[in-house]
Amino acid sequence: MNQQLDEQGRLKHFLTIEGLSRALLTEVLDSAERFAPVGERAVKNVPLLRGKTVVNLFFEPSTRTRTTFELAAKRLSADIINLNIAASATSKGESLTDTLRTLEAMQCDMFVVRHQNSGAAEFIADQVAPHISVINAGDGRHQHPTQAMLDMFTIRRAKQHFDGLVVAIVGDITHSRVARSEIQALNTLGVAEVRVVGPKTLIPTQVEALGAKVFNRIEDGIAGADVVMMLRLQQERMNSPLLPSAQEYFQAYGLTERRLKLAANDAVVMHPGPINRGVEIDSAVADGSQSVILHQVTHGIAVRMAVMSLVIGTHAAAGAS
Repeated sequence: MNQQLDEQGRLKHFLTIEGLSRALLTEVLDSAERFAPVGERAVKNVPLLRGKTVVNLFFEPSTRTRTTFELAAKRLSADIINLNIAASATSKGESLTDTLRTLEAMQCDMFVVRHQNSGAAEFIADQVAPHISVINAGDGRHQHPTQAMLDMFTIRRAKQHFDGLVVAIVGDITHSRVARSEIQALNTLGVAEVRVVGPKTLIPTQVEALGAKVFNRIEDGIAGADVVMMLRLQQERMNSPLLPSAQEYFQAYGLTERRLKLAANDAVVMHPGPINRGVEIDSAVADGSQSVILHQVTHGIAVRMAVMSLVIGTHAAAGAS
């Protein structure tokens, strides 16, 4: 049985895209569509999670993801706790399990977990009390499911559908948890082709088994693509130098206006951020008319509201039954 689902097949945690059906991913997107207008209102909240407590449990830094989860929780009227792990008891020798027990004793309802180790979110979901939901906000090189879903939402908004789309993901595939989640989500939602583009040193050997076609030249990889998704070089996760220099990488793989012309005329440009301008993408492209990068940030709030409401709603229903 999928750890993320209850006996009725509804989401109780959101840990990975792997194993989730097209219907469930579509439910997340449809729910986000209903939440999107909340951010445009004078009073930007709904009472759905009033009385619930959400803990941002971040073991590695992330301004963008943590902030959008915090905003999402506040717009759902939940109480939010941002736990500074560096100053918490875990840095003083307390085990992670003891920290979780302490938070449970405070009647918390949801943990949003970001961790440098792959599988950490699944481990925490196994450890917590049955009434607590766990959302994976990124774990090691493994998964970043809410980022994938906000990108799916952005693609659907721009293209209206997934059928027939060619999507090129360009950059550091090996060290990217986003890339793995994106490939799985795109294939589940029925795109025509997922391409991964980058130097051989940054393409994992098993990526084709996930359902992606490999290209080592950006010109070939983005030719005719409907969506071009750029990834940053994750130098902090590289154990040894895998590239000559950032400048040489940009010359070979940077997305410029000239290269973008090889994609479909109405192609959209995406980037999960943070952007390294002049390394993976030229500023003229990042700020250009085909860029939907800022839309991705805005959509992240609605998508994370949708995920939070779905998983807590599942637990609430279980508690009422």
